[in-house]
Amino acid sequence: MSGERTRTVLLGLLGIVLFLILWEVIGRFRLVGLTWPPFTEVLVYLFDPSRRPLFQRAISATLHSMMLGYVIGAGIGLALSSVGHLAPPLKPGADRLSAVVHAIPSIALAPIFIVLLSRNAAPVALAALNAFFVFYVAGSSGFGAASRTHVDLMRAFGATRAQRFRHVDLPAAIPSIVSGMKLAVPASLIGAILGEWFGAPRGLGILIVNAMQNFQIPLLWSAVVLAAITSLTLFTAMTILERTVYERFR
Repeated sequence: MSGERTRTVLLGLLGIVLFLILWEVIGRFRLVGLTWPPFTEVLVYLFDPSRRPLFQRAISATLHSMMLGYVIGAGIGLALSSVGHLAPPLKPGADRLSAVVHAIPSIALAPIFIVLLSRNAAPVALAALNAFFVFYVAGSSGFGAASRTHVDLMRAFGATRAQRFRHVDLPAAIPSIVSGMKLAVPASLIGAILGEWFGAPRGLGILIVNAMQNFQIPLLWSAVVLAAITSLTLFTAMTILERTVYERFR
């Protein structure tokens, strides 16, 4: 198993290296025009000390919106999936509600959030919306993963539904919930950046929009690379947590 994991990591790293080399070649020889700069040029721009405060403020604002929305979405998603599990007659309605909310494009909801809340709250709301569905699906599938033997044993001892949920269903759902935590990270980050497009005072989304409007190609790509690095870093951290939890609860 360790050998397989090592090979997977090495293949992943090789794929990233090949992608970056291809990016550099395309940018260096201007194969798609001036809008695709070399990767090294983007890195030089991104790590320029004079621009560090700009990127630090942007990433700080985006991460704040993302994490707040992530927590709100997780709370609502897990709460709704818990209600559906504890009260089975309500589960079909909860499933339909979450499906309908997920089916509405985030970009269509952003103006509504701006009107109902504020421009500052829109990134948080979209991040929460994107995280909500992931956590709802993870919770719904996880709560139903408990061993039938354990459930029957709790019933035989006269345990209430709430007691079964606490001692059997919830522990059984932890691996699924942790997987949802991992998948919700990029979803909530995308929601926060998209929400910033609609007039938030700062954030990576604002940098991207301003760079596009002013044709600042290095700034545009630097913001995109910074968003990708942030997402991959958080996703990797959650993957490590997921593997630890799976080792504990498998």
